[in-house]
Amino acid sequence: MTTIKLADFDDERVKALLTRHLEGMHANSPPGHVFALDWSGLQQPEVTFYTLWEGEELLGFGALKKIDATSGEIKSMRTADEHLRKGVAAAILDHIIAQARKRGYTRLSLETGSGVSFEPALALYRKRGFTNGGAFGAYLQSEFNQFLHLDLASTDAGTK
Repeated sequence: MTTIKLADFDDERVKALLTRHLEGMHANSPPGHVFALDWSGLQQPEVTFYTLWEGEELLGFGALKKIDATSGEIKSMRTADEHLRKGVAAAILDHIIAQARKRGYTRLSLETGSGVSFEPALALYRKRGFTNGGAFGAYLQSEFNQFLHLDLASTDAGTK
């Protein structure tokens, strides 16, 4: 049975997966185009960091960052390598979408990269109703990054 809970910032398993996540982002992104949150970024008050567990095994994580009273941003989604293609990211994403709805957000956004390594995540986001759109917040549009948005005001937004 899987459980989603708030991240324990003292857990070495969470730290190790975050390190793997950041290494992957830097390996697959041009210099200056990695916007993944590091350990200190995930501990900011506007960020809620979720982990997915099966017993004592960490399967993955993802974060929801408050942008303003009506919108949020998905940050730092990562599945442990040994659990890829098993629905981990979908479970975390569905949880984040549900939490955004509970907060009363009408829009959920994300920034991600381009290229083969980003395609599985992009396919998942699009399956959940995210569509391409413009830059938001402090992000700047480039040839590498792309922005997706989910209209949570729509009754079927985020459904499978």
